[in-house]
Amino acid sequence: MQLFYSPDIDKKNETFTFDKVESKHIIKVLRKKDTDILHVTNGLGELFETEITLASDNKCTVKILSSTQQAPPKAHVHLAVAPTKMNDRYEWFLEKATEIGVQEITPIICDHSERKVVNQERFEKIILAAMKQSNELFLPKLNNAITFKEFIKQKSNGLQLIAHCEETDKKSLKSVLKANENITMLIGPEGDFSEKEIALAIANEYVPVSLGTTRLRTETAAIVACHSVAFFNED
Repeated sequence: MQLFYSPDIDKKNETFTFDKVESKHIIKVLRKKDTDILHVTNGLGELFETEITLASDNKCTVKILSSTQQAPPKAHVHLAVAPTKMNDRYEWFLEKATEIGVQEITPIICDHSERKVVNQERFEKIILAAMKQSNELFLPKLNNAITFKEFIKQKSNGLQLIAHCEETDKKSLKSVLKANENITMLIGPEGDFSEKEIALAIANEYVPVSLGTTRLRTETAAIVACHSVAFFNED
C-alpha cells in the first residue's frame, strides 16, 4: 500500500483536495489519474480510502470512500536524545525510530553536546517520509530542541529512564520495563551526560539503566531502547 498524508483530511467531508505540492507529486510524479485509489492518513491513526475525481496537478481532489481508525499504541514512548555531531546519524535515528513506532521525540542540548542547533523543518520531513514509507498511521510528535535542564523540569507520566555510560549503579532496561507503561528515555551525546546531569536526572526520579555490555553510539542507543520497548510490548 502506498500511503499519502494530510493533517486536514476529515471523515466528516465527502471530498478532499490536496495542497499544490502534494497534488503535483501525485499527478506529475506518480502519474495518478481519475478513478485511481489513494490511501491517505491524517497521522492520527485514521486510514482513508479515496478515489481521485479531479486529477489536477494544482488541486488533486478525491472522494472519500471509507475510513478506519487504528487503535492507539498501548504505551507512549518518548525519546529525549541529544543531537549528534554528524547530522546524518541523527537523521538515521529519526527515520528508524519512526519505523519502529516511537510516539514522541525531543532533541536535548547537554553539557557535552557538540551540536546545539538542529534543523527542525528537515527533521519533520524525515519523520513524515518514514511514517509514509512504513505505512504507519500515527505521526510521531517532534518537539523543539530544549536544554537538558529545561527538559528535566518537565514531569513525565510513567517510567522515567536515563541511559548513560558511567560506572555506577544501573539496572538493565529489561528488568525495569513493565507492559504497556508509558516511558520517557534520556539518551546523551557522544561525550555522554555529565556527572551533574546524571545526578539531576536521578534527583528528578529518573532511573539509570544499561542498554547492554558494549558502548553504543548515541543514535544506536536510541534505536536499541526504542526497539526493546516495542518488542517488550508486542502482543
